[in-house]
Amino acid sequence: MKSEKILITGALGQLGTVLTNELQKKYGINSVVATDLRPNFDFNGVFETLDVTNFKAIKECVIKHNVTQIYHLAAILSANGEKDPLKTWDINMSTLFNVLEVSRLCNINKIFYPSSIAVFGDEIESINTPQSPNLTPLTVYGMSKVAGENWVNYYHKRYGLDIRSLRYPGVIGYQSLPGGGTTDYAVDIYHKAVNNKDFECFLKASTMLPMIFIDDAIRATLELMDAPRKNISIRTSYNLAGMSFTPSELYNSIRKTYPDFKISYTPDFRQEIADSWPKSIDDNTARKDWGWKPNYDLDSMTNIMIQKLKAQYHSVVA
Repeated sequence: MKSEKILITGALGQLGTVLTNELQKKYGINSVVATDLRPNFDFNGVFETLDVTNFKAIKECVIKHNVTQIYHLAAILSANGEKDPLKTWDINMSTLFNVLEVSRLCNINKIFYPSSIAVFGDEIESINTPQSPNLTPLTVYGMSKVAGENWVNYYHKRYGLDIRSLRYPGVIGYQSLPGGGTTDYAVDIYHKAVNNKDFECFLKASTMLPMIFIDDAIRATLELMDAPRKNISIRTSYNLAGMSFTPSELYNSIRKTYPDFKISYTPDFRQEIADSWPKSIDDNTARKDWGWKPNYDLDSMTNIMIQKLKAQYHSVVA
């Protein structure tokens, strides 16, 4: 464990920010190489500015740091992806191919590839969506993730690469701002509440979606990557569940702390995306294979989100 050297792409994103910190705690601050397209001069640890569309640059970075594991988080997300579908497809797929090929050529021990509930389309059982349903997504982001799941499965079977993947629900965390996903209303709403601002929701009040608190999402990632190789039965991507709720239910949870908080609903193009996704997820395979179990429900998540964001905004004001 001590000799592992971790490379993270997209380390400055919502998931990457927190995962990088946890991996530094686990392996040591100098054993984690955080990378992103934009520089971060205040980063505490090893950081490289890296364009993951550049195959040569990735390979050089891997060789330079003697990398043994790669967490490939860089991607354009669902809502932002619909603004420029061809660019989204090109970036999401080319970066994955680069990581897979570098991993093959450099004999990387383990690779983590994040998938998403965006892989599901409207031709599914929306309640307790099973592990292996028909995957016909409505977004180019979802299409890229379906293709990505098949490619990582191919590289595992064809070349023996130990690639592991999770289909994340909407990830809710306090460490970074919303990143352009359809579920990101559930992050933005907390920022508005803590700052005593009204919230305009781009989904209907009754739109139920699967979500997960950032602490559970990170723990699931680390538990999956630590699981014995023989336990991993899914080489496309594991279904992962945390909790499911609607904007209305989230609003009512926040109002337990902020009773005067106000919300309005103005559904836009993201409503159609949300309507094609599951309402809840069956993650029994993850529970069986590597013991997954979420720790947080809606109210416990809300309490932490409000507490942490209040502290952040207070420190900025101070």
